[in-house]
Amino acid sequence: MHAETDDPRERIRHLLRLAGAVPLRERSAGAGFGHAGIDAASGALERGQLHELFPASADDPAGAAGFAAMLCRRLGGTCVWLREAKAERQLQLFGPGLSGIGLDPENLLLGVLPDADAVLRAGADVLRCPDVGVAVIELWRNPRNLGLTATRRFQLAAEASGVTALLLRMEAEPSASAAATRWSVRSIASRALEGNAPGRPAFELELLKHRGGGRGSWRLEWDRDSASFRDLQHTHDHAALPGAVVSVPADRAVADVVPFRKAG
Repeated sequence: MHAETDDPRERIRHLLRLAGAVPLRERSAGAGFGHAGIDAASGALERGQLHELFPASADDPAGAAGFAAMLCRRLGGTCVWLREAKAERQLQLFGPGLSGIGLDPENLLLGVLPDADAVLRAGADVLRCPDVGVAVIELWRNPRNLGLTATRRFQLAAEASGVTALLLRMEAEPSASAAATRWSVRSIASRALEGNAPGRPAFELELLKHRGGGRGSWRLEWDRDSASFRDLQHTHDHAALPGAVVSVPADRAVADVVPFRKAG
């Protein structure tokens, strides 16, 4: 039987063991996007670093959440996703949607916390736990205590543990940050497959900031089979319809990190 502990990192490790977490064995190399142009400009999506993701428009949080889930799949290992309770009412995470883009919900732990300060505290703890592969720290608007000091704390913890941090900023404006990279994500219309079947998820991705000075923008689609991004080539430029991408029941106990399981 597991003894109770006040150490949040030990609680996280215990929950990871209960959920059968998948460890990330190799952390030395950058995961990249699987796209030569982006990887050359961004120096690859490096593990053990803090990366910021912003939806390009306030009405497309689902696109940014889906993109974060794709990066979790690309980076590998167990993902711990932290969010505020009120975010559950604005954008739910949907298990079949996660499976559809290749992220196994069995490898996802969802932490629903009462407010932004609790998310920030839990984020710092999760990033110190080397058993985690990726931590998604989802915050809405501009929390008072999120600033250069908080992001520097995240960056230092990520470097020390090797955990990759994705700071998902919904309905927010970029500000001073210690993040290694900052990205803007906009959902766009996908390219229909043979027989007019629904196409793969498509995005316009812009690199807004890179510690090494890289910049650029790309139109991409997600290939779930290879867990990589590739160029999107079509003549349409219609915005994709907004909608929930990824959902779990909102009746979780606050301040707990709980396993996300497949429905059915």
